[in-house]
Amino acid sequence: MGLPIEAINSIMARMGRPLVVGVDEVGRGCLAGPVVAAAVLLRPGFILAGVDDSKKLTPVKRELLFQRLVTAGNAIGVGVVSAAEIDRINILEASLQAMVKALTLLNQDYDLVVVDGRQRLPLSLPQYPLIRGDSLCLPVAAASIIAKVIRDRQMLYYDRIFPEYEFARHKGYGTVAHRRALTRYGSTSLHRQTFTYKSI
Repeated sequence: MGLPIEAINSIMARMGRPLVVGVDEVGRGCLAGPVVAAAVLLRPGFILAGVDDSKKLTPVKRELLFQRLVTAGNAIGVGVVSAAEIDRINILEASLQAMVKALTLLNQDYDLVVVDGRQRLPLSLPQYPLIRGDSLCLPVAAASIIAKVIRDRQMLYYDRIFPEYEFARHKGYGTVAHRRALTRYGSTSLHRQTFTYKSI
């Protein structure tokens, strides 16, 4: 189970001024598309108003914050795991794999990783799972924004390839319109074949 924020704050206080990386993933509950994770190490003294759990932000606000996070000199790594790989190893393992990839691509030294949710990553490094971390921890919130914007942009691209599924509208989540399209057209190479598609 993820540690409460008070416990993590206590640990960080004992460490002095640790370099904290936030990690989060997006797309775990989708019927189509990849799972995308981001790892973010904010530069010292970085402050940006409005950073929050990406699900609480409008698309316009997410894009604005994304641009500011990327151009401010923060260290960012992104990991992507495809629908085919999700089918091969299951969505939980794919989510963890995406987060490990994001950390690997961060290519920065750090002291502590805070992971959104309950799961620890399969890595031997100082890490703490934090339930609702994307609402409680600034680096995790930043990671949620980076991952969400990148994944949404990918789904907008796929919308041009498969316009009948309207990926631009639902980004691969199991909306009524998406399930109806699946009933009518069947699945694509973007769809997770091990997921259940109920007809509407």
